[in-house]
Amino acid sequence: MACEGALSRHPLSGYRRSVCNEVRRIVALGQIREDFSAIRIPLRFPEGAPNLAPLESIRITDPAAIVRLDGEGQTELVQRRWSWPGPAGKPVFNMRSEGRSFASGRCLIVVDGFYEHSAPADPSARRKDKWLFTRADGAWFCIAGLWRKSDVGEAFTMLTAEPCPDVAPYHNRQIVVPERRDWSSWLDPAVPAGEVLRPSAAGTFVVEKV
Repeated sequence: MACEGALSRHPLSGYRRSVCNEVRRIVALGQIREDFSAIRIPLRFPEGAPNLAPLESIRITDPAAIVRLDGEGQTELVQRRWSWPGPAGKPVFNMRSEGRSFASGRCLIVVDGFYEHSAPADPSARRKDKWLFTRADGAWFCIAGLWRKSDVGEAFTMLTAEPCPDVAPYHNRQIVVPERRDWSSWLDPAVPAGEVLRPSAAGTFVVEKV
C-alpha cells in the first residue's frame, strides 16, 4: 500500500504538501441520512446517532464520519480515526488507487470540502497558499476510502487518482470523489474498483482561497 505522505512535485508550482491532509464537514446528520435514503441506501447507526457538529477543519488522526457495510451487508455510519500508522510510524492517510482491487474494507468518507496548499503567490510569504475545494453544484459529497483494524483501532485512509482539470493547477494528485450514483457501487466489493475510482469531471469543483 503506497502512502502519498511524502512531498510531491507539480510542474506549475514546485514542491508542495502531500495531497489532501485536511477536509471540511459542515453538513448535518439529518441531511446525510436523507440524501442516502434518496438513493436507496438506508443508514444504520450501530453506535448510536453521532453528534456531528459542523467542523471547518478535520485533520489527520481526527475522527470523521464514514459509511461502510457491516458484517451482514447493511450500510452503517460510524466515526473512525483518519489514518493508521504505517511500517515506519508515519500516518497512512492516503494511498494511490491505480491497479488495486480493494476487495474488502471499502468506505465512503463524508465531507463537503477539502483543502490543498500551493507555493505562495508572494515569494516573501512564510506560509503556503491554502485553497478550499467544494462542489460546483453546492452538494456535500463523499471521498472513496478504505478502513481497517490497526494498532490504534479501526481507522481509514483516502484513495487518490490523477488530478481532474479543476485540481491539476494546484496538485498532481486528487482524492477520488465518486458521484452519488456510484456510492453503492464503491461499497459493493463485487464491483471492480476501476469502475468507480477515477478522476472527477472538469467543472466538478469550485476553488476558493482561504
